Amino acid sequence: MDGQQVQPEPRWPASLALLVCVGLYLILPNRLEVGPRWILPILIALPLLPLSARKHRHPNDAPWIRQTTIGLIAIITVANVASMALLVHHLLNANVSQGRNLIYAAVAVWLTNVIVYGLWLWEIDRGGPHQRAGGTTTFPDLQFPQMENPTLAPLDWRPRFVDYLYTSFANGTSFAPADAMPLSARAKALFVSESIVSLVTIAVVAARAVNILR
Repeated sequence: MDGQQVQPEPRWPASLALLVCVGLYLILPNRLEVGPRWILPILIALPLLPLSARKHRHPNDAPWIRQTTIGLIAIITVANVASMALLVHHLLNANVSQGRNLIYAAVAVWLTNVIVYGLWLWEIDRGGPHQRAGGTTTFPDLQFPQMENPTLAPLDWRPRFVDYLYTSFANGTSFAPADAMPLSARAKALFVSESIVSLVTIAVVAARAVNILR
């Protein structure tokens, strides 16, 4: 399919994922949020509305569209990492009753981590969905099984957002690529950083849960 015009990728899965991240952030306890509760939703919602006006990502999209999308993902990433750091601090110093509530909050932090890195992978692979929709010949950042063995998929197959989300989920639970293999340095950096956040969250929560159950 490289070098040929293919069907553009729908924008709504990524927009929905961003909204889910905002929702998960809003259910966090106040002590795990950075700044006033309303800042992150406003920063995400204002640019997301015009971005969602078009249903698909096209090769002729203006550069600011991708730049804004990357900016939104970066904002959520920073906010979630900050929440993770605050979560670790409070879990190590909280009493039993507080610890139980913080463990529930850790689930939201972990889910946000999976979603946001799915967005990162979707946005960086082969230059982004708008480039992939144009049949770009750029080298892939991720190698999916269907790419290595084309007989496993239809001739017009190419990764969609759900494929990147699953790849992020697999990496966030196993701390290693279980499906798609990272090929580029930036893809490997994303895999490593996601694994670090996921490992710290799960390890601290597991240690705290043992103390609570005693």
